Amino acid sequence: METVFSAASRSISKLISFTALLLFLFSCSTFTSTEAYDALDPTGNITIKWDVISWTPDGYVAVVTMYNFQQYRHIQAPGWTLGWTWAKKEVIWSMMGSQTTEQGDCSKYKGNVPHCCKKDPTVVDLLPGTPYNQQIANCCKGGVLNSWVQDPANAASSFQVSVGAAGTTNKTVRVPRNFTLKAPGPGYTCGPAKIVKPTKFITADKRRITQAMMTWNVTCTYSQFLAQKTPTCCVSLSSFYNNTIVNCPTCACGCQNNSTESGSCVSERSSHLASAVPGKSTNAPPLLQCTSHMCPVRIHWHVKLNYKEYWRVKITITNFNYALNYSQWNLVVQHPNFDNLTQLFSFNYKPLTPYAGLNDTAMLWGLKFYNDFLNEAGPLGNVQSELLFRKDASTFTFEKGWAFPRRIYFNGDNCVMPPPDAYPWLPNAGLKSVISLFQPVMTILASCVFLWANM
Repeated sequence: METVFSAASRSISKLISFTALLLFLFSCSTFTSTEAYDALDPTGNITIKWDVISWTPDGYVAVVTMYNFQQYRHIQAPGWTLGWTWAKKEVIWSMMGSQTTEQGDCSKYKGNVPHCCKKDPTVVDLLPGTPYNQQIANCCKGGVLNSWVQDPANAASSFQVSVGAAGTTNKTVRVPRNFTLKAPGPGYTCGPAKIVKPTKFITADKRRITQAMMTWNVTCTYSQFLAQKTPTCCVSLSSFYNNTIVNCPTCACGCQNNSTESGSCVSERSSHLASAVPGKSTNAPPLLQCTSHMCPVRIHWHVKLNYKEYWRVKITITNFNYALNYSQWNLVVQHPNFDNLTQLFSFNYKPLTPYAGLNDTAMLWGLKFYNDFLNEAGPLGNVQSELLFRKDASTFTFEKGWAFPRRIYFNGDNCVMPPPDAYPWLPNAGLKSVISLFQPVMTILASCVFLWANM
């Protein structure tokens, strides 16, 4: 009899160890996203289009336009930086709507000196308020490029460039190579330039159509793994039916007392907080409030109320970065009940349906001039809203964590979720789970006892 029970005990230990291993592996898999392909925005990219609009004695004039075809990922200040390598010995005579960061060595030119002579120029957008004689349409936004869904009117950025020492026909022009796009740091990978059909333009009176002499496109895609070494946000959970508050996983975005940049933090009760906080600049390194998760941003999902035909959720976004504000922020939330979202308070909403017949993903962002600006860490460093869902009798339940989101993105980056075994459960759910875990083992034990008694 003791042998049977000891064998059963070993089986139970192995089962528990195996379950713990699976949960550990699952939690580890939620920490980073290494793929460039985004399942919630499968066709999202930034397309750079070069239109040669006229020829010059030694080259051409082109209008370069960047289109942000990503639904929810945008480029915030200090903005984009575009680079490439010339195929021959081209120079930039002049630019409108942008400028290169360096002129390079133009010593061989006498009199009329080019704007840039570098083999690999780096271009940045001009700032708002630039004189009109240096502007073109869609320029001078400080490099800010909004997402296609959130602000389509500002999802494009353009500049004009006059190129010399280049070809003067379609057959002699060589497209640039090795395109790079920083937004403002790494994250984007650009493919080679591809010559396409010339772009056609409609005149202001809509009575005439002209076209570019030559056009080529460059496509750039984003990878969170390339953008930063650690995640930038995490998710915490709570509910009305359980007193447990599930915090963000410990060290989700880094750990305190670490020599890395992510370990630098300051306590909110520190008497030296004012002197430690730098000016509010997007170039400043992150200065985080000391937390167990060390994430710059936390999203809290609280299952607030349960009605007969509806249920209500409160979402709170908190900024823990003392050195950075977030303008034009957005959330992407995946939950199966978004197909029955009834009412939304103080947030904008748009369903994302990359796959036909599946409406389980929502994009949320703030109302203009009300809460579209997330302040730095502190008393005002949060925004919140509530969502009212209609119940679907065939799918709705509070059991097994169904009421909590499957994934959440903040500004296009995947946030770290708590492990599923930590979700708030319905009362007595813990006992039920233990019973369900031991039920197969107890069945085997009963069978063994029965056989032993009848031997």
